[in-house]
Amino acid sequence: MYAFDIATDAPKAELYAELLKAADALTAGEADGIANMANISALIWQFVPELNWVGFYRMVGGELVLGPFQGKSACIRIPLTKGVCGAAARTGETQLVEDVHAFPGHIACDAASRSELVVPVKRDGVVIAVIDLDSPLPARFDAEDAKGIEALANLLSDRI
Repeated sequence: MYAFDIATDAPKAELYAELLKAADALTAGEADGIANMANISALIWQFVPELNWVGFYRMVGGELVLGPFQGKSACIRIPLTKGVCGAAARTGETQLVEDVHAFPGHIACDAASRSELVVPVKRDGVVIAVIDLDSPLPARFDAEDAKGIEALANLLSDRI
């Protein structure tokens, strides 16, 4: 059993450093990518405040397919031409969206979501998944959040 001390009121840099250490401890030596995505979804849910959804979408046959997550039921398949997740997978770049309702082609799986952060997970330069964080607060995410989740995506690139 793992027990992580989580100070969700800590400065973001500290919070993400602790999240990265915990993620490393949970996934090191575990070969099952689904198990690792499930644990990381739960870990982000515990560590990062003010979320209403967090999880993974996996690249399967040229589209994104729902992976392990925390939150309400979600869209199962996302074409690369649609939504914030599709944009992250298509471009290979982090998408930080302050107001999802202003994002062209936004997919509203949960109408309560107001802002979104989607970070691609790449292996050998190819997007294999995205990490998706949604919040009911507008402009919830900033560059520090993006940097923290990008470090996590980098750690996970050969573990999922």
